[in-house]
Amino acid sequence: MSQELAVDQGLARYQDVDTIRSLLHSTRTVAVVGLSSKVLRPSYFVGFYLQRHGYRILPVNPREGEILGEPCYSSLADLPVTPDVVDVFRAPDAVPGIARDAAAAGARALWLQFGVISFEGAEIAERAGLSVVMDRCMKIEHARHMGRMHWLGLNTGRITARREPA
Repeated sequence: MSQELAVDQGLARYQDVDTIRSLLHSTRTVAVVGLSSKVLRPSYFVGFYLQRHGYRILPVNPREGEILGEPCYSSLADLPVTPDVVDVFRAPDAVPGIARDAAAAGARALWLQFGVISFEGAEIAERAGLSVVMDRCMKIEHARHMGRMHWLGLNTGRITARREPA
């Protein structure tokens, strides 16, 4: 078995549809670790989208003062409330520490965005009782499972892989 296939099979357990749906329906507060104030960054767009859809966003970024009208916090330990989900936009090598901090903060889940793959961090979170989603975008999964694919024109009403003729 190739290493790539082994990684894909390992990721599958962290991309469970029932877990994703349950989290999306029960979550109210999302701590976004690595949220950027730069509007063209994926973290900003995801935070903006989630905020627009009723989630309370808690930005965690020691280099910022305020993002999306919310004060920024230097770490998960500084949050004034317990987040339901910790959504991570950081390099994979930072995830084990973030997983420990998420558990200490009382979060129910650790959500790792596209390309943020850390089996060590997932194991730490799971041992602490957190649900884990890995290599998935919370915004895209929300749009997929909550009927919001039309937002910003993503729903054409047509499902096809064929391109329109020129």
